[in-house]
Amino acid sequence: MIPLLQDFFNFEPTHAEALRRLDAVHPGEYARTRNALDGAVTGLSPYFTHGVIGMRTAVARVLQKHRLGYDDKLMFEFAWREFFHHVWSRCGEQVLADMRPSAAGPGAYSSDVPADLREARTGVPAIDTAVRQLYATGYLHNHARMWLASYAVHLRKVHWRAGADWMYGHLLDGDVPSNHLSWQWVAGTFSSKPYLFNADNVAKYAPRAALSAWRGTATVIDQDYEALERIARHEGDVGPEPGVHPGVIEPLLWAAPHADWVAEATRPLVASAVPRRREIELVTPWAMGEREGGSGAGAGGPWRLGVIHTPSHALLPWSEARWRWVLRRLGQVTDAAFVGDLSSSVPWKAGAPSWPGPGMVTAVRAPMPGYDAVLAALASLQPAPRLLPNPETMCRSFSVFYESVKRQSRSLQTQLNGELS
Repeated sequence: MIPLLQDFFNFEPTHAEALRRLDAVHPGEYARTRNALDGAVTGLSPYFTHGVIGMRTAVARVLQKHRLGYDDKLMFEFAWREFFHHVWSRCGEQVLADMRPSAAGPGAYSSDVPADLREARTGVPAIDTAVRQLYATGYLHNHARMWLASYAVHLRKVHWRAGADWMYGHLLDGDVPSNHLSWQWVAGTFSSKPYLFNADNVAKYAPRAALSAWRGTATVIDQDYEALERIARHEGDVGPEPGVHPGVIEPLLWAAPHADWVAEATRPLVASAVPRRREIELVTPWAMGEREGGSGAGAGGPWRLGVIHTPSHALLPWSEARWRWVLRRLGQVTDAAFVGDLSSSVPWKAGAPSWPGPGMVTAVRAPMPGYDAVLAALASLQPAPRLLPNPETMCRSFSVFYESVKRQSRSLQTQLNGELS
């Protein structure tokens, strides 16, 4: 199964690697094994998050080899991502606060993730192994993410926002709508009840070849759901397991990339190099798709300027691994890059004569707090590409969203239109 292979975690930031993973997708095998940590999951999330490949293109390519419809588990997974982005498109930064009153009951939640959890020394193997994997690879299977979030919120009484910010910073595929709303779903502030798990659940879905590294026997999670729900609703922080547990050092999170990382991967912006009579596309870390004519500076289409608005990242910083991943990809698909405060210190604001007039500069909306406001002052904003229709009315549950989508399009082939030709 794919996640046990070392190369699964080698997320090269290239379009070719995204296509390689996509061509390995088998919808039937995915449906049969997707819940297991050693199941046939796709590993495409970093490429979707950063716009290296779009879901419309991905689904069209899968359809060239396999049957795929709205009832397939693979489409459900793609649709969940679309649902979270639907909520973001309607609510924006409201997703950073409770979407509804907590279903877990009253109680005090910490605004800090405890050190033993951050350092993978809780004594609960499933949690400590997940944290180690998160730091080492920048990736976690969805089940491991849910276990980690549930343990943090319901057993350790960490506020979901603190946990979501922490996990987001270390994920290569960290995506505010998907990550933060998933934590809210676990917490019960975006669902009807809190999500709980126990040792039996871990044993069922943990990798067969590494079960001992995940097992939860004789730990706090080795209880029935009635007992765990009582803790979630009525009790305080259970604390780490008794004894001393070896830990790891948490990687630093950076509000901005180091200048050396930027210089190694991208071409710096020189105001005099901005073309006078050519369309310009501002490329954020969430829209790093292939350019017309392929990757690299000088290719066809608009002149591409990579932009990273550092004030936004001060709110939600990233690991060095993620910064380097993004910068490598940004360097592949842009003519130059600017890293800094887009609202005040961009070189063209200092009198550069060549910045084009309105209508000549475009950018795709970014699912990151603070980006769209500054982009709108510089460019015409375009909606982010979607696979599925975006219902005009806010859908507060996935089931309502998905039924609305299916009513608007009778088949995936119809929805994709000309992308199958």
